[in-house]
This record gives sequence, C-alpha cells and structure tokens, in this order.
Amino acid sequence: MRPIKEPAPGSLEVSPELLAKLTALSGDLSSTHDSDLLLNRILSEARELAQAEAGSIFLLQDDRLRFCYVQNDLLYPGSAPAQQYVGAEMPVDRSSLAGYVADTGETLVIDDVYEISPERPYDFNRSFDTASGYRTKSVLVVPLITSQGKNVGVLEIINALDDGKGVRPFTNQEHLWVEFYSHHAAMAVERTQLTRELILRMISIAELRDPLETGIHANRVGAFAAEIYEGWAKANGIDVADIKKRKDLIRVAAMLHDVGKVAISDAILKKSGHLTPEEFRTMQYHTVAGAKLFHDARSDLDVMARDIALHHHERWDGKGYPGQVDDMTGPWLGPGVPGKREEIPLAARITCLADVYDALVSPRVYKEPWPEKKALELIESERGNQFDPEVVDAFFSVYELIQLVRNRFNE
Repeated sequence: MRPIKEPAPGSLEVSPELLAKLTALSGDLSSTHDSDLLLNRILSEARELAQAEAGSIFLLQDDRLRFCYVQNDLLYPGSAPAQQYVGAEMPVDRSSLAGYVADTGETLVIDDVYEISPERPYDFNRSFDTASGYRTKSVLVVPLITSQGKNVGVLEIINALDDGKGVRPFTNQEHLWVEFYSHHAAMAVERTQLTRELILRMISIAELRDPLETGIHANRVGAFAAEIYEGWAKANGIDVADIKKRKDLIRVAAMLHDVGKVAISDAILKKSGHLTPEEFRTMQYHTVAGAKLFHDARSDLDVMARDIALHHHERWDGKGYPGQVDDMTGPWLGPGVPGKREEIPLAARITCLADVYDALVSPRVYKEPWPEKKALELIESERGNQFDPEVVDAFFSVYELIQLVRNRFNE
C-alpha cells in the first residue's frame, strides 16, 4: 500500500470549477430518492472524479458486504452485463481489500494490487481478472462513513487512466476528492435506505390484505418502470439531467402503484372466483384510495405517486379505469370518463406496462407464470390498444435491462 501523505498547506489545488462540481454532485445526491439509482450514481461520479476505468460499490448488511453495482468501461460498456455480479456477498474481515476497509474504516490506495506486500493482512483476489482477462492494477478503496460515524458500505474504484488511456496510479488529490465525496455519499445512502424501508413497510401493510402485493413485486415494477422511462426519454431526446431526475422519481413512485388496496375488503381481495360487477366496481376504488394518500402533494414524488396510483389501470384505447375523478376527497361514486392516450400521465402509462409484464411472467396462486415468449407476444399485440406504442417500443429497447432486474429481484 502506498502511504497517503497529507498535503502541505496550500498544496492541494482545487479549482473553482472542481469545487463547483463537487458541490453540485453532493447536491444531486441529496435530491435522489431511490437507493439503487443513488448507488449507481455514486459509483459513476466517483469514477469520473478520479478518471477511473472501473469500480464496485458494496453495502454493509448484517456484517456482510454485498455487491450492489459493478461498472467496467472496458469489459462492459454501459455496465449492463456487469450486473451479473450484483448480489454476491463477502465477509467483513481483513483478508480482502473491501473487507479491510469496512472493518478498519481506513482508505486504501494501491498502485498495483499484484504487488501487495505479503506482510499486509489483505490481498487481492485475482479470480475476476483470470476469468475475464482483465488486468486490475491501481485501486482506491474508500469507506462510506456518515457524519455520525456509521459505516454503510465501501466504494472501490479501479485503474485510473491517463490521457492516453493507460493505467496510472491514483494521485493524492484524487484520493482526497473521492474521500470528500464519499462522506456526502454515505449520508445520502443512509437517507435513501430509510426511505426504501418506509416504502416497503407501506407495501407490507398492503400485503397483509393482498398476498399478491409483495415487496419483491413492487421492487420489480418500480425498477422496470425506471428502465422503460429511460428508454422512452432517450428516444424522445430528453435532457440527461431531467432523465436522471424523472427516473429516480418513477423508480420510487411506481413501487406504490397498488398501495390503495388497503382500502378493499378481504372478501373481495382474497376471493378465489370471478368478481361480480359490483365487486369489480369496488376493486376499482383501490386506484382512488391510493391516490388519496398523496392528495395533498408536497413534492414532485407525491405528484407522481398520486398519478401512478390513480391511472395505472387506464388504457391507451380509453377502456381502462377509474377515469375522471372530480372530487378526490368525496365519496367514491364509481368510474368516470376513462382517460385516453396522452391524457393519461406518462408515468402511469409506463407503470401499467411494467405491472402487466410482471403479473404475466410471475407465478400466482391462481396461475403458472407465462412463458417469456407468450408474454412478449401479448405486449406486442396490445401496442396501441392497452399500451402506449412508444412505451412498448421503449420496453423492448431496454429488454436486456428488464431481464437483469428480474434476476435481481427473483422470488
């Protein structure tokens, strides 16, 4: 391990542009709601600060380190295939680089991990390099420690690049920049974890009433919706900054699409046979009940959660429900005039497809999961009928990512 030397007074050069960038990055973290998107963003932005080719981010859970995101621009441009490593765990002990940093709270800066002294307690595991043909060399491993001293994870960035794309050691300044950033990142991680826990508790309440409304289902629908939205936004030339913001919102808001089922009686929710027309009319009320939870919207997230809860059963052809609801605070008078096409909020159109797809390919007490081919054929056949054609196109454009989400949140 190369010793880290504290810079002499005035020797650490921080340009106004870099200071502004660090401040902006920290601000972006504080406005991110979803923990998965936050972790991916932290890893990407830390790598950018240090011009690193690759990296991993781990969360500390039950005295284990869990891989959450892996990025490698050389092996996996766009990072999607690297997600095959997500979910793997390792112990928090001093034999590995990440384990050592998690256990001690110290930062490691290593110029060449193949030349670590045998006197060190830790060593580099070369199995990934051997399997992939990659060559890990310089490594910067930083603990994610909050202002209260709680360690929530480890950030590892790999192979700093020079202007010619050759691998070089990380500089002392890059170490300090990334460490500064990591403190803000750790606090953001802790905040989004609390948000996720609160949302999953809300979903657990719904699950007590409706066994189909599980946390895994909600996580999949939210993650599907986020990927579909990004595919749609890129196809429509949406600004990158706006894509990040809206993707974060829909990832969280779509998880709450069916939370209104808490207002429906067990006699209807758990009925094994077909619903009568009157029972189905009552079931339709779950959209309004869910929207009522966010009626007094105080944020963009509240607005999107309300739109999704209310409209995710609307159809592109105007045959969905509940349609127009004139008075959200009054008694339920039954469905109004159905929404149609662009009248339906985009986030709800996207969540509709995400929800239907997950219902088709997932096992249920009343059915076996559909074969993937059959589910995809139905989605294509409903293009322009149940589903917005552009949303269907976006779904197929990100289909590889959809499959990674299914693997990650596998029942």
